[in-house]
Amino acid sequence: MAALDRNTLVAVIGAGAMGAGIAQVAAQAGHPVRLYDNRPGAAAQAVEGIDRQLGRLVEKGKLPAAERAAISARLQPVETLDALAPAHLVIEAIVESLSIKQGLLHQLEAVCGEDCILASNTSSLSITSLAAGLKRPQQVIGMHFFNPAPLMALVEIVSGLASDPAVAATLYETAKAWGKEPVHAQSTPGFIVNRVARPFYAESLRLLQEGAADCATLDALLREAGGFRMGAFELTDLIGHDVNYAVTCSVFEAFYGDLRFQPSLVQKALVDAGRLGRKSGQGFYSYAEGAQRPQPLTLASQANVDCCVAEGDLGVLRPLVERLRGAGISVTERAGAGLLRVGDATLALSDGRLASQRAREDGLSNLVLLDLAQDYASATRLAISHAGNCTAEARDQAIALLRSAGLEVSAVADLPGLVVLRTVAMLANEAAEAVLQGVGTPQDIDLAMRAGVNYPRGPLAWADSLGVGYTLRVLDNLQRSYGEERYRPSLLLRRTHAEGGRLHA
Repeated sequence: MAALDRNTLVAVIGAGAMGAGIAQVAAQAGHPVRLYDNRPGAAAQAVEGIDRQLGRLVEKGKLPAAERAAISARLQPVETLDALAPAHLVIEAIVESLSIKQGLLHQLEAVCGEDCILASNTSSLSITSLAAGLKRPQQVIGMHFFNPAPLMALVEIVSGLASDPAVAATLYETAKAWGKEPVHAQSTPGFIVNRVARPFYAESLRLLQEGAADCATLDALLREAGGFRMGAFELTDLIGHDVNYAVTCSVFEAFYGDLRFQPSLVQKALVDAGRLGRKSGQGFYSYAEGAQRPQPLTLASQANVDCCVAEGDLGVLRPLVERLRGAGISVTERAGAGLLRVGDATLALSDGRLASQRAREDGLSNLVLLDLAQDYASATRLAISHAGNCTAEARDQAIALLRSAGLEVSAVADLPGLVVLRTVAMLANEAAEAVLQGVGTPQDIDLAMRAGVNYPRGPLAWADSLGVGYTLRVLDNLQRSYGEERYRPSLLLRRTHAEGGRLHA
């Protein structure tokens, strides 16, 4: 299926930040664009704003002046819906209200031609529900851009129950022609990104509530060990807690109270207090003028270490061993159960059990658990936890070993899965569940999480690199520790492990 011809008129309804951004994207791709807003003069102001933004790109040398003029010339503000009649594609980006959007779509059906595609930029509403009651529901589809639309690559092409596959294919190719990274998704709560991303916020919120560490330390671990652009607390402060909490509540309710999506009382308290993040000046962090950003807690060590023992297959920890060697640490290798030993300390990658539980069950003394890192060769920080009977001397030796490799070390309470590991495992679990339920393909889901929220890896590919069996074991241990359905492993993980396959082929 071919993309829409560049001469095709595209209409955008809603002249807010998202609507104006979508209009800019379409105009930059060469389409004539008509922008409408029911607020008098709003569309014209938005077009002027787009032109100013393009002007700044010209000043920076990122856009030729002639191209700016051509793009602006393709943008036409209009004051009536009737002016959108010639459009072949209409994208609405108005308030997130099912009834208001349905009313608009009924009006558009009367105004536009029978072959006009009616696309909604909704981030959470059902495309099936939006199309219900229309004469041509097959022409209704989701085209979910991410903010800011001119900069963010991802576009979710969301099909409802009645959406014509040919329409979805056309918009997919059109989004590609516009320079975007499109993915297909079925209309289920949250689509791909807003569903699969829930654990990223939820696990940090739970860790904070359970006293694992402070916000700055948890955020730093997700950035510096996990490779994420931002930690969960700084990201929700940026998004706005009212918005993020509302999306979580919406997904939770849409899934009939499934505990995987349970909202956090910690975040609810912020919303109730009006601490909405950057826009209110206070969230998890203060944004008042002169406010000092808290720093992550970093452990020091008085121990001196120059050697360690690597026992057995260390799996994903292997780059850490090579990093230690590169730092001048003598590493002796011998058979064993995948452990590192230094002085009196025993170090192991977490498998989702409490450190104290694992020490007792596996007969390990002075056990220090290591968190997951996206890349142990380049990570700058790592979380540790330790068993209750671990001596201060052994813990100090473990810290010294990690610091010798150039790693900052942060302690977290003895909680299952530490920080990065449980977050990645839960992201992979939700991605697997979305694949199992036909929301999207493994390739599209991983692409969506990389292009839509800048994850360092797609969750499914990440689980493959860790090992599907290991990921499953971490989730099983999390569920046993908490005794909650929240951590139940996806059937797709169990099946893939049983078959010896991969999640992301």
